[in-house]
Amino acid sequence: MAAAEERLELADLGNAEPDADTANAVVKAYARNHAFRAAEWEELTTEANPFRRPVRPDDLDWLNYGKPIITEKALRLSGLLGHRMLRNIYDADLTYLAPDANAEAEADRRNFYTERNRSLGALARPILERHLFSFLDGERAELPETSLAGVTRYAREYLDRRTEQPGEGFQAALDTKDRRESATFLLLQLSAFLPASYAAVGRNAIGEYSAAHPELAGLLLDEYRGWLDSGTRYRSLLTDAGLRPTAGAYWQLYLNSSLARGNHAHYLGANHERFFELLGALVQLKIDERVSAARFAEVFSGGFGSSADYFRRPAELDLEGYLETLLGPFPGIFGGRVLESFHRGFADAAWLTDLWHRDLAEQVTWADRIPEYQEKAEKLDQIITNENIEVDLDTFVETEEETSTTHVHNEHRLVMIEVGQMHFWNNVTHKIQLNQGDKLLIPVSRLHGSTVLSGSCTYHQPIIPDEMLRQVS
Repeated sequence: MAAAEERLELADLGNAEPDADTANAVVKAYARNHAFRAAEWEELTTEANPFRRPVRPDDLDWLNYGKPIITEKALRLSGLLGHRMLRNIYDADLTYLAPDANAEAEADRRNFYTERNRSLGALARPILERHLFSFLDGERAELPETSLAGVTRYAREYLDRRTEQPGEGFQAALDTKDRRESATFLLLQLSAFLPASYAAVGRNAIGEYSAAHPELAGLLLDEYRGWLDSGTRYRSLLTDAGLRPTAGAYWQLYLNSSLARGNHAHYLGANHERFFELLGALVQLKIDERVSAARFAEVFSGGFGSSADYFRRPAELDLEGYLETLLGPFPGIFGGRVLESFHRGFADAAWLTDLWHRDLAEQVTWADRIPEYQEKAEKLDQIITNENIEVDLDTFVETEEETSTTHVHNEHRLVMIEVGQMHFWNNVTHKIQLNQGDKLLIPVSRLHGSTVLSGSCTYHQPIIPDEMLRQVS
């Protein structure tokens, strides 16, 4: 028996938090599922296989899931890989079908739904949830007034603010030179969290609420039914961009923050003690959809000529009436803790939405300016050489078709090709060819992957300190 699995026998994950070694052993054991193996060159997208979910399991040898992530590192590698694994755990409780019969999808389906995978997922889930979401407790302001009126006023103020400021990610996409590229990438991110968010609501529509709140089950079912009824328009939106609606089809291109938004809804929905937090997240989602609809439509119509009918649904929201119906008799039965829980779910979902806009804006801006970051890389290399500066450096020698599953770095890095050629990619729209002597700057937390084109490729990755980067910014 492997050492990791020996530790699993000793793990008491019921009431006590496991030590760091045990926590990491659990996570690594879960990630060894064959469906989560590193991507190969032909698997940049998985449009015919909803079960093929590359995680980069080799990186888990040096990442620590035994403690919570801190706010400043929420977009780092442990967050990205953690959210990939956590989404796989949540999705193993849902039913997916491949769009057609194919051997690869069938093999991965068997691995995805094995009893072993679900059992290891049950052990890994609380470890990953603690690592990925605990930091939100320090980012949340208290509810100013613990009453239905106070909650309503808080939600109304959020709606008014977001109406004035829908989000910086939209403007960044509209400001790019390649509007199709940025619009496509934005749609990929929407597909990473929107279906997941409604799945979390749908899975909670089944329950016995009638004694406390006779209308609630119907209301949640109506929310999920509304999502299902809009399915044709949603799929048409993907078709307009040349994309397919298969779950996880563009898995490697989902941002950390996009996975986080969907995972947060699942986190609240799967942990039933957080049910009232889920209701808060649902209201935040409804507000976000209302204030974002016009901006999404603007990006998609300008980017790939979509009619964006999905966003032309009636957007009216009687917020006060909806909150009164949703929360109904709960405060009278259970007291102020219901409202405090609702506020936690709402506030945390709002925080993650703000993070998503920042992450999205930085990603699409960088991707749109690759020539500029190649010039910055040349300048940084000159600074290092001319001033004889010693920097940490990683060197890789890879063979033809060797592929680097998409990832982020925890620091700024250069990619410098000494010998050979590679394709560098950060979207489905195109790939960037890097040849011998080419250089590219990859800022911290920017999503990217690569595939070697030549028989062999040797490249270096110097790590660039913040103060050096400022010299070329």
